[in-house]
Amino acid sequence: MLDELLYVIPAHTDRADVKKMLEAHPEIKFVSLVGIDMAGNDTDEKIPMRIFLKDIDDFYAGCAVQTDGSSVVLPGIATLNNAKVDMPVDPDVTWFVDYNFEHYDEETEKPIGTLRIPSFLIHEGKRVDARAILADSLTYVKKGLLDLFHAHPDIAGLAVKGDQIDDISFTSATELEFWVKTPLEDADIEEMSASQVMQEQYWERTHGAVRTALEECVLTLERYGLKCEMGHKEVGGMKGQIDESGRMSHVCEQIEIDWRFADALQACDNEIFVRTIVREIFRGNGLEVSFKAKPMIGLAGNGEHTHIGMVAVTKDGKLVNLFAAAQPKEDFMSVVGYGSIMGLLKNYEVINPFVSATNDSLNRLKPGFEAPVCIVTSLGHNPAVPSRNRTILAGLIRDLDNPMATRFELRACNPYTNTYLVLAAIYSAMLDGITATVAKSTKECVAELSKNAGEDGFYLEKDRAYRSEDDVFEDYTDEERDHLFGAPPATVWENMQGFENYPEKLKVITAGGALRPQIIDAFRDGALLRWKTELVSRIIPENRAIVRKAKEIKGAYVTDQDSYNWNKINGLRTYLAKDSIDEKSLFTLLINALNEKDYATASGLQVEMYDKVEELKALYDAYEKNMI
Repeated sequence: MLDELLYVIPAHTDRADVKKMLEAHPEIKFVSLVGIDMAGNDTDEKIPMRIFLKDIDDFYAGCAVQTDGSSVVLPGIATLNNAKVDMPVDPDVTWFVDYNFEHYDEETEKPIGTLRIPSFLIHEGKRVDARAILADSLTYVKKGLLDLFHAHPDIAGLAVKGDQIDDISFTSATELEFWVKTPLEDADIEEMSASQVMQEQYWERTHGAVRTALEECVLTLERYGLKCEMGHKEVGGMKGQIDESGRMSHVCEQIEIDWRFADALQACDNEIFVRTIVREIFRGNGLEVSFKAKPMIGLAGNGEHTHIGMVAVTKDGKLVNLFAAAQPKEDFMSVVGYGSIMGLLKNYEVINPFVSATNDSLNRLKPGFEAPVCIVTSLGHNPAVPSRNRTILAGLIRDLDNPMATRFELRACNPYTNTYLVLAAIYSAMLDGITATVAKSTKECVAELSKNAGEDGFYLEKDRAYRSEDDVFEDYTDEERDHLFGAPPATVWENMQGFENYPEKLKVITAGGALRPQIIDAFRDGALLRWKTELVSRIIPENRAIVRKAKEIKGAYVTDQDSYNWNKINGLRTYLAKDSIDEKSLFTLLINALNEKDYATASGLQVEMYDKVEELKALYDAYEKNMI
């Protein structure tokens, strides 16, 4: 029966053929137009198929469906008094059919499907959604690159003449990490931390329902043509237990699924759909899935390493990787590759807000958890030995026997990063770097990328270093890392300040007009509203509950050590959560600063709150363990 289902409608399918395909599959009962807002949320609705088939031309034109734009994250664009947003479909990408295996059509005896159609959001005649921003940015970058290549036909290290390039394809892929657990069960953080440190979980064999769900995911992605490359255990987790009925209980494991690269816009659409498939399949097997970047403090977070590539299409139809060196054992990359990574690194302060826009995302980016904390790359000790330094922000991935595999891996993203906006900003920044290097030699470029902090360069900033072949976590102190590669933002507010603090870099990513000031403001305002709301309504209440649970233990044999520990604990509890007439607690000061929009003060208080709460937890843990 599964082989009889329609899983996709390929990109560029003629609308008459679309109608024929849908009429041949009456089990597909609904259409859902999928627009992506500034936060990366996707819209979803149930439009009866009969309406779509009857008004298909209107759907393509964007006049069949309108939505309330004030209900999605488009602050300052779609407001309550001006909220109408049109949703034209995008025929240039693949459309997926989402099947509900809990609801079957009585006539066909097949699961009921919903055709999810990627769409754009248009407000007052302008495209304002994340998908359109990426699409329009790529159009701008492509034109800029073609102009450059035609004006500079002899580009050092490139295996093709610039004037022979007819088109450019932007390619991307993401790796999805997620935690899986049995519902309503709390994880043993200490046990999982020990298991992680002892490397007991990575590549561990999956069992029971987790194994079944993982295998179902891989097979299902194959049916959708996504060419799943691997599904495996990740570094986090603990061994499950078997209950009295013989079923696995107390499951808590970290999983990764990878699939084949695609055109950049299609890759982002794929990512959204894969998350949906994974969540539904694991739920169907009685398991909860979390895509949060840092669902459990103290354990490995969920990354979504984003791979970025660029391919030239020559006039005779050949494909040439623009990053790859013509002589891979002599050069790490072509000049285009060097320019691309330099553009990404130099302008990362205005890319980073899109990468890490939530409290959760920044909680993941801490030293010691294989997540990058500073702006630096690695190439390898020499061109003949590709690097796999996992401590840097953006790494060069190469295969000496396969130049088409050359790409960059951005390691800071997480499953809820808005990849559409990240890629729009990255490719715009790469154009800036390529413009600066296109007339240079590969020797000049590698020297520029490898310069020491304090040395002048022709493009990169004087006071910064941008390349390291060392372990960024182990071989540098915090002070050395901050000096060489820049201090990473600690809060959402600090990260959003990148737009204000680096106006010249902001011009780079907004030059194409897609990431225009209105879009930047909408993204920032939405991120700050979520930052404030989550702190006031979730994080502070959660931390207040931690304070309340840290109670004095009565009726036990108490030593002077116990009394000392409790006095420290109680002092911290009071500092964090207890107000007096003359002095307000840290929690109150933070709430007041947020409500007064004193975000700079609030940001500092948030960092202090995190430090104090972690100190409280450690002290109380030692206090409890000393009780008999």
